[in-house]
This record gives sequence, structure tokens and C-alpha cells, in this order.
Amino acid sequence: MECLNEYEKAWWKAGKTAIVGMDEAGRGPLAGPLVVAAVCFPKGYHHEGIYDSKKVSEKKREEMFRIIINEAVEYHIQIVSSQKVDELNIYRATQLAMEQLSFQFSTCDGVLTDAMPLTNRRAEVIPIVKGDQKSVSIAAASILAKVTRDHIMKGYDILYPQYGFKDHKGYGTKKHLEAIEKYGILEIHRLSYGPIKKKKVTQLELF
Repeated sequence: MECLNEYEKAWWKAGKTAIVGMDEAGRGPLAGPLVVAAVCFPKGYHHEGIYDSKKVSEKKREEMFRIIINEAVEYHIQIVSSQKVDELNIYRATQLAMEQLSFQFSTCDGVLTDAMPLTNRRAEVIPIVKGDQKSVSIAAASILAKVTRDHIMKGYDILYPQYGFKDHKGYGTKKHLEAIEKYGILEIHRLSYGPIKKKKVTQLELF
């Protein structure tokens, strides 16, 4: 699978060298953190195996994860708690994390995001629809975010085996919803999300 780097090429040609790609994992799940990642590759970088994390196998993501952290000039990962998602809403939590990440890089000449506009900008930002399929930097960030979040959810599966987090990663599957109904809401659940909010209201009404 090939991920194009036309956006990077245009900026490299214009003299920008520190191009940062950003993406997230975990906007939709009912439980677990939001994970946002940012990656900066050396000028001219390309790798045909780096592509949208949702389109490649778990084994391939793990392989690419190791390659990315070894070959990136710099990368950063931010983990946003369920509580912070509830406080800000998922859109703003993602946006704020990306804005903060841009300031963690030693140098940043431009930012490419997966369709997320940024307001607090360190450098020029281009939000790209389906950016994880069009930019090697965004695709790499999507892989770092996805693999990191999957590891976290597997850890939660050890703590709460009855919920099946290793299988559904916190998404609202039938198995997950049945576990919530049977065992209740955990501290890692997002209370502002529909099914959890509804369950919380029901619990309060009972008492």
C-alpha cells in the first residue's frame, strides 16, 4: 500500500523542512482515552508501508510503529483522558491536543492534520480530508495513535476482563453494551456519550 507525500513535497520544495503530520485514535469509543500523535520525518521521506492505520492489519501497524519511531526526526504522543473528553467535548479535546503538540517540536515549519483546523497555530496548517491516505506524515501519526491506544485498551482488558476491551477497544459493540448493562459504568467510560449518559441517568433515577 502506498501513501503519497505530495503535501510534504510541496512544502519541502518551498524550503520548509520540519513538516509535522497529526492524527488521532479514539474519537468514537465509549471508553478509554483519546490518543493524539504528531510526527516529523526528514526531508524527502517516503515509506510505502505507512498508510491509514484503519486500512492495515494489526501486525503491519506494529511493524510500522517501530519503523516510524526509529526513522522520524521527532514525534510526540498525547493521551487525553475520558474525563477531559467529557469536559471539553471530543472535537475540542482533539483540536487542543494537536495545538499543544505543535509546540512540543523543536522546529515546526508547517502542520498537516486529518481534517482538523487549528486555532492556536505555531505554523501554517493544512487540514486534509482523508489525510491519513494522502500524507505519509499524517498516516504515520495515525499509526502511532492507533497502536498506542490499542495497547492501553489491552491493559484495561486485564483490569476489567468482563468488559472485553481487548476485542472492541471501547467501541459501542453489542458485547460492550451488554457488559455495561450487567457490570455498570467504569471510570474510563465517557459520561457525555449517549449510551453511557443514558445508563448514568438510569442509575441516578434508581437511587
